[in-house]
Amino acid sequence: MRTIYALSSAPGKAGVSVVRVSGPAAFDALRRVAGDVPPMRYAALRRLQDGDGGRLDEGIVLAFPAGSSFTGEDVAEFQVHGSPAVVSALLRTLGGMEELAPASAGEFTRRALENGRMNLAQVEGLADLIESETEAQRRQAMRVFSGDLGKRADIWRERLIRAAALLEATIDFADEEVPVDVGPEVKELVEKVLDELRCQISGEVVAERIRTGFEVAIVGAPNVGKSTLLNALAGREAAITSEVAGTTRDVIEVRMDLSGLPVTFLDTAGLRETTDRVESIGVDRARKRAEEADLRVFLIEEDDAPDLAPREGDVVLRAKGDLLDDAAGAISGRSGEGIPELVDRISEELAGRASGAGLATRERHRHAMERGSEALAAALALLPEGEASAEIAAEELRNGIRALDSLVGRIDVENVLDEIFASFCLGK
Repeated sequence: MRTIYALSSAPGKAGVSVVRVSGPAAFDALRRVAGDVPPMRYAALRRLQDGDGGRLDEGIVLAFPAGSSFTGEDVAEFQVHGSPAVVSALLRTLGGMEELAPASAGEFTRRALENGRMNLAQVEGLADLIESETEAQRRQAMRVFSGDLGKRADIWRERLIRAAALLEATIDFADEEVPVDVGPEVKELVEKVLDELRCQISGEVVAERIRTGFEVAIVGAPNVGKSTLLNALAGREAAITSEVAGTTRDVIEVRMDLSGLPVTFLDTAGLRETTDRVESIGVDRARKRAEEADLRVFLIEEDDAPDLAPREGDVVLRAKGDLLDDAAGAISGRSGEGIPELVDRISEELAGRASGAGLATRERHRHAMERGSEALAAALALLPEGEASAEIAAEELRNGIRALDSLVGRIDVENVLDEIFASFCLGK
């Protein structure tokens, strides 16, 4: 396998930049640049030189042997002063070595997967950790990156292999008397896995929302104060406000960190019947996004009713509270009245939903678990038929095992690898 190198820290000026080399020639590259290979896994200060022996920089170097590194291969790491000129000179020196080649996006992590240092779910967790912007996203990504989903999948696999082995014993000894009825134990094992799978499937939607962000739509009639409220929540002029009804023609999005949860607020066009073709398009988009949103904040004026039917968890408020004599249940983006209470209410509602998040965080995970669930349900349905259907039930169990193996990348993952690693930067 070729030896690869790349800048692993963010590009641009920094106090320290990290360049990583992985592969069979990593230590040879370290000797040629730093003069020697320091004790394994110990940091050492070395004078670094370029291909002509000229002084390149002074930096920290580390060596990680195969089996004890991130990639599972020999890895050398250079920590140099974070000047673009220093980094360019080091990369140019490494690029001048015949045995080395620049890494492609995600190649270090892909090697960790191929060398058994990580499973596929952990790779996805690492990608989510790198992209995390809020505390909830970080915590969720760390659960997956730490291997929690893989450990759970291993437990499911052990139970199903035990169940399949018991069933196959009845097939192998069909002409003999099996001393123990294995049916109850098989049923118990399969039901346990099936119950846990269904629980994880139900929590996947929420987990994916934490990963990608909840959407909260602000809806109401034209000129009811939706854009003013969005600007107040964002703390900036994110949307144009005007006394003229119908100013907002498209959906305006503002992403925020709300009590550690990623939330995108949507300012939608005012809901009304209109002959203006452009405004009509905006109203249609507003209805669609409001229907798809996780939560809606309805702003209504006196004697009006919401144009859409509120769902459980939605917030209905009286608009323009600063102009009302009785501001109970009202809000005003202009004066700020009621905004802290609205933020607390939305945070509490979404935090309650987030508490039901499972370990599965992606649609791929849900599909694998759904396939596994279908196979296990089919096996359970066949168990009462006894020996007559034992062989078919055992095959359904094997189908379930294969579906769950795809969760962690044991089988059937080549078609998703390129898509996953495309989201990684060059140094990972």
